[in-house]
Amino acid sequence: MENVQATAQQRLVGSLMVLLAAVGFSAKAVLVKLAYAYNAELDAITLMTLRMLFALPFFLVVAFWLQRQTHIPTPARRELGLIAVLGILGFYLASLLDFSGLAYIPAGLERLILFLYPTLVVLFSALFYRRPVTLRERGALAVSYLGIVVVFLQPLVVVPVRLWLGVALVFGSAVVFALYLMLSGAQVRRSGSIAYTAYAMTAASFAVGVHFGVSHPLSALELPLQVYGLALLMALLSTVLPAFLMHEGIHRIGAGPASIMGSTGPVATLFLAWWLLGEPLTLVQMVGTAMILAGVVFVSRAGVSTQKPERIATS
Repeated sequence: MENVQATAQQRLVGSLMVLLAAVGFSAKAVLVKLAYAYNAELDAITLMTLRMLFALPFFLVVAFWLQRQTHIPTPARRELGLIAVLGILGFYLASLLDFSGLAYIPAGLERLILFLYPTLVVLFSALFYRRPVTLRERGALAVSYLGIVVVFLQPLVVVPVRLWLGVALVFGSAVVFALYLMLSGAQVRRSGSIAYTAYAMTAASFAVGVHFGVSHPLSALELPLQVYGLALLMALLSTVLPAFLMHEGIHRIGAGPASIMGSTGPVATLFLAWWLLGEPLTLVQMVGTAMILAGVVFVSRAGVSTQKPERIATS
């Protein structure tokens, strides 16, 4: 009886960890929009630079501690090179497209588009690995993308040209993220998710730093304190803490349930965007959101790997 109670308590704690992680990750888009509102000249690469400066030290310290505790050997030079390339793909390029897109579209719409990445994994698996797409999966894909159409039926207070540019950038981020997932799975298993993330984040941080260094003067970092505060919150509440919470939650309840529970993220984004940004929250939008989540949850349950690096260290 005690074992049953202990298991139930472990699953409850694990579920709460996953939910908190999903909310933390979902808050990123809202924090980005708030930061943009404080300074009209703030751009994606500058904000990404601040985020990396705050987040990277935490991952490095944890990776160093983990390596000493578990005696995991440092990856070989060839593996480090591969991790660096993957980190730049998943944590630099995908993030750059995502942050850039958020300058043009509402946070709620960004999260819904980005959340389509599991459906893209299904499509890419069929294209590159000849994995057959079942009839039910095709139905789930259709429901998800019809949900996006439904969301666009509502009036959006965005200039059409800016809207389509933002949508294209964020969808591009989802495409890059899906490709990253397919390429990084084996390496994550070999290195361990936390250690892998630390190495990949280091490479991505270097890429972000180089990008910022060649395109901006140091004076670009002379920003309001509120922007620094939001970047710190983004690093801690939407990157570092959710990464560890999600990692521990998956350990307690399994990747499948964690992936499904993580579907609460877009709903949390819609609520936070309505509460903090004043973005509209309409019935049509909720119907479209429900369609997208239903399709993505089914695809996740179908056995396609949907572990999102943004859930380990967000894009």
